[in-house]
Amino acid sequence: MAAVTRLFRSSASSSSAAAYFTRRSLTTAAATELRSQSCIPRIDPKGRNFQWVFLGCPGVGKGTYASRLSALLGVPHIATGDLVREELSSSGPLSKQLEEIVNQGKLVSDEIIINLLSKRLEMGETKGESGFILDGFPRTVRQAEILTEVTDIDLVVNLKLPENVLLEKCLGRRICSQCGKNFNVATIDVKGENGTRDISMAPLLPPPNCVSKLITRSDDTETIVKERLRIYNEKSQPVEDFYRSQGKLMEFDLPGGIPESWPKLLEALNLDENEDKQSAAA
Repeated sequence: MAAVTRLFRSSASSSSAAAYFTRRSLTTAAATELRSQSCIPRIDPKGRNFQWVFLGCPGVGKGTYASRLSALLGVPHIATGDLVREELSSSGPLSKQLEEIVNQGKLVSDEIIINLLSKRLEMGETKGESGFILDGFPRTVRQAEILTEVTDIDLVVNLKLPENVLLEKCLGRRICSQCGKNFNVATIDVKGENGTRDISMAPLLPPPNCVSKLITRSDDTETIVKERLRIYNEKSQPVEDFYRSQGKLMEFDLPGGIPESWPKLLEALNLDENEDKQSAAA
């Protein structure tokens, strides 16, 4: 815990994260043992005490699937990318520093991410939130080690797509500047080569009232996206090995867009078909 203590002492708000995680680790059930991908236990959505992590390259769809599972399971979806963007738009003390980091396609430092995450967790605790689905954290082995020291992670879902598909997806992303919803204008139809599978994804187009208000994220340029993918491959993929060695990693190759992938992901997670699930998929 020494490394954890030193890191959380870096800011006043970070100490609250340590306290939060310590309380969670004392009250949550022991982490689920996943000795193989076939032994994921039957999930009871009424339990609402899941502590899951979603991994995957930029643009793979972590936020999309994590948010749907969040609605289904009744636990908060916490995306560190959203926390960073909120801080960027707040004109707070970190905004200028973060703007430079994000525009260069670099990873935000552990200290900043944990600072932002600690504030979000503390806020959620005051509202009575139980459990979480983390999206975008941890991104480095050091972050994963910190998380392991202070809480039990039950399951790590690693979403996968070929790099050429990821690039097309990122370049097609759009955000409505008024309602804040995410869309994608890319039509992806990639033919498999050398044994790889065909992948087709229809665009996720906005309603008429959003069409004229679509904007592109400043970091969704080809140069920056390729740099982000390079950094992910270099620094974040070892996180997969970290959780694989603990028997907590579930690899999931996305077969296509949401209509094809969502039911197969639910099946892989051993979730029962029910009305709640169908509403989450709507």
